[in-house]
Amino acid sequence: MTKITMAACIGGGVIGAGWVARLALNGIDVAIFDPDPQAERKVSEVMANARRAYGILAGGALPPEGRITYAGSIADAVSNADLIQESVPERLDIKHKVLAEIDAHARADALIGSSTSGIKPSDMQTAMNNPARLFVAHPFNPVYLLPVVEIVGGAATSGDTIERAMAAYASIGMKPVHVKKEIEAFVADRLLEAIWRESLWLIKDGICTTQDLDDIVRYGFGLRYAQMGVFDVYRVAGGEAGMRHFLAQFGPCLTWPWTKLTDVPEFNDELVDLIAGQSDAQSGHIPIREMERIRDDNLVAIMDALSRQNGRKGWGAGALLKDYRKDLARRAANAKAAKPKKKKKA
Repeated sequence: MTKITMAACIGGGVIGAGWVARLALNGIDVAIFDPDPQAERKVSEVMANARRAYGILAGGALPPEGRITYAGSIADAVSNADLIQESVPERLDIKHKVLAEIDAHARADALIGSSTSGIKPSDMQTAMNNPARLFVAHPFNPVYLLPVVEIVGGAATSGDTIERAMAAYASIGMKPVHVKKEIEAFVADRLLEAIWRESLWLIKDGICTTQDLDDIVRYGFGLRYAQMGVFDVYRVAGGEAGMRHFLAQFGPCLTWPWTKLTDVPEFNDELVDLIAGQSDAQSGHIPIREMERIRDDNLVAIMDALSRQNGRKGWGAGALLKDYRKDLARRAANAKAAKPKKKKKA
């Protein structure tokens, strides 16, 4: 199993800072490079929220927090890292420049994961001399709480790299899922894009407001998806006959013109003003950092509740959390046992 003791995060924005928190709170030292003069402040604010959430989530068995340092260059940040997480803007030219520099200064055995949400790893590997160690590690916000990470290899990614990456992210309480074929936007963002497109049409056409749409999701199918996903939800909906009955009953609906998934509303100032205005009315009175804490508390509560389902095993993300807590407790006990005992004074 790949043991990560030193990591580098290139980019300290929303996703990069989330990676810093996930790694540091699992006892891993992290070197950060981000030219933004506000990077240290932004990362420290994310760390404060993450510590608060992990205090509840991890059951008091967290290892000593990893040391966070700010490097003056990409070379300085990556030179000693076991795992390098790139989280720079979604532009291929920027990715090429940054990954070429990472490739030139990282250790030969270092894992290099890109947080890209849609660029194929093969397209990024062309800028590297040693592309076999690059893969996509696409997380979800907040990275320090949501466990899933999509692992996607490119044409030049080695099987050993994928195997080591799967083990590395699992070791910090995540649920790595290997996407078997390289495709733009991978799996999760393709699903999210479908919902997002239809949501924009529903708001643009005046069918509902942003508040209405969010309420339909969070009071309805969002709760089902949170613990059972898509296919198990519909299997249950099929009753005793299961998925076959569900498909027979609702399959014909796929030919009905219910959605506009192959069409996109014109992205103009009018649409932006409509969406942003409704969103501001919905939750603009709540500061973003407070909304992040509310979100974190809700996610912790849901995962904690799921950890108590299905007897000893837990359910869904709760089962993963239960295993993560056990692993943290085991590590804490081993660390305590390894400490030399103080001699009693005569």
